[in-house]
Amino acid sequence: MLITQLQQKHPFHLVNASPWPIFASLGAFSLVFCFVIFLHGYESAGNFGFIVGLLALIYSLLIWWRDVLREATFAGNHTFAVQNGLRLGMVLFIVSEVMFFLSFFLGFFPFKFISIC
Repeated sequence: MLITQLQQKHPFHLVNASPWPIFASLGAFSLVFCFVIFLHGYESAGNFGFIVGLLALIYSLLIWWRDVLREATFAGNHTFAVQNGLRLGMVLFIVSEVMFFLSFFLGFFPFKFISIC
């Protein structure tokens, strides 16, 4: 670990391969697929698969967040540059959501008021 940090020429953390994104996506797929099966009337298979998918999704997200917190606190991989990048990413995400909904409503209101007159 120390040798790789000495060879690293930048302050950013490159994450290791993790099984949790695949496991979470399979849990989400099972959750949605079995919910659709339940809606089509197959209650026993739908209920069991829905519960298994929900538990798999919750478990994988909790373990994934645990790994991220370990990287940030105990391993010390979240340097000042990484923290700034995470903050900037969150700010840009919030700004993009505000702009999306602002454009949606500004595009909706003129048509709504034109149809009233």
